[in-house]
Amino acid sequence: MVSYSLIVALAKEVGQLQRTYFKKQDLKIETKSSRVDFVTEVDELCDKMIVAKIREIFKDDHILSEEQGVIAGTNDYQWIIDPLDGTTNFSIGHPIFAVSIARWYKDEPVFGVVYVPMLDLCYTAEKGNGAFLNGERIKASKKSLLDESVFATGFPYDRATAKNSNADNMKTMIPLVKGIRRMGAAAYDLCLVAEGVYDAFWELRLGKWDLAAGKLMIEEAGGTFNMTESEGKYNCVAGSPNLCTQLEDLLNMTND
Repeated sequence: MVSYSLIVALAKEVGQLQRTYFKKQDLKIETKSSRVDFVTEVDELCDKMIVAKIREIFKDDHILSEEQGVIAGTNDYQWIIDPLDGTTNFSIGHPIFAVSIARWYKDEPVFGVVYVPMLDLCYTAEKGNGAFLNGERIKASKKSLLDESVFATGFPYDRATAKNSNADNMKTMIPLVKGIRRMGAAAYDLCLVAEGVYDAFWELRLGKWDLAAGKLMIEEAGGTFNMTESEGKYNCVAGSPNLCTQLEDLLNMTND
C-alpha cells in the first residue's frame, strides 16, 4: 500500500512558499504561449521543488510538469504537476490559486492533492477511497435542474484567435442557470465541484496538469468527469451526472 502523506506535505510546503511571495513587489513575470499566458519565478521554483521530491521518492515514475515538460521514467506511473494553478491571479494579488499534484497509472488517476494556500484548503483523493477536504469526506452535487444550479467555467489562453473562445457557450448558459462563476484556477474549480459547491464545470483546451488531480476528486466524490483530448489539450464537462448530460447537448465543445 503506497502512502502519499509525503506528497500531501509537499503540496502544503510549496503552498506556504507561495504565500511568502504573494504580493511581492518585484515579482518576475514572463509570457509563454500567448500574451495572456503567464509564468512567474514562483511557478518555476515550485515546479523544481515538486519534481525533485518526487524524483527522490518515486524514482521510476514518469513526470509531466507544466514548466519542465516530460521527464521519462521506467514504469507505467506518471506524476502530473501544476505547481501554481492560477498564475494570473497570483501575479495580480488575487488570492485564488492552487498547487495541484496527481499520480496516474496508465490512463487513469490513482492519487491527487490540490492545496489552496491562501485559504488553507487541502483536497485529497485516492482511487477507491473517496475524496476529502481537510480530512472530511466530500460529495459531488446530484442536482438535475439547470435553473437551480451554479456552474463554473474559464476561457482558453488562445481566446483572442480561436473561433470557439467559450464566449458563445456563456451566452447560451447565462439565461438557463442560477449562476456561473469564473475563478481563474481550474484545479480549484474542479475541487469545488467535487465538494458540491459548484454543481458542474466545463472548459475548453485545458492542459493535462489543470485537471489531473481534479478528475479523480470528482469521480471519487460521486460525480461525472467527461473529457476529450486533441493535440495535448483537453475539453471537459464535469459534475452532477444529470447536468453533464444536459451540458453536452447545449455546449459547443469543438476546438475551432
